[in-house]
Amino acid sequence: MAGGEAWRPPRSCEDYWAEWKQCRGLRHAFHHYYAHGELPSCGQWRADYSACRAWERGAGAAAQEALCKSERSRVLEKQKYAPVWTLRKSPPPDWYLPLNQDKPKTSSHQLRCKQRDLELAHA
Repeated sequence: MAGGEAWRPPRSCEDYWAEWKQCRGLRHAFHHYYAHGELPSCGQWRADYSACRAWERGAGAAAQEALCKSERSRVLEKQKYAPVWTLRKSPPPDWYLPLNQDKPKTSSHQLRCKQRDLELAHA
């Protein structure tokens, strides 16, 4: 403890409580089930809240270590997944050219019909 100030939890205890309540909500449960095929496990948020309260009461190093370990694993979990898109270093070489949005799009069926009409006209 540098400077005589007490160590504090990484987040406020109300943040853990809010995360736990949000995790237990029906909307989050439905979304999580839709996305992952299983209901969310919210027990870690509740355990983190209890450890945070114990840390604030000065219950000991066990609560502090448990909370720090949980936060570290949460950060590592976020870093495990690669981003979906690769970031560009510079813009494409033709970035300043206008897009072809003004031209009507022709499908392959329309092109075949035009080609057939031309063949019939020349025959």
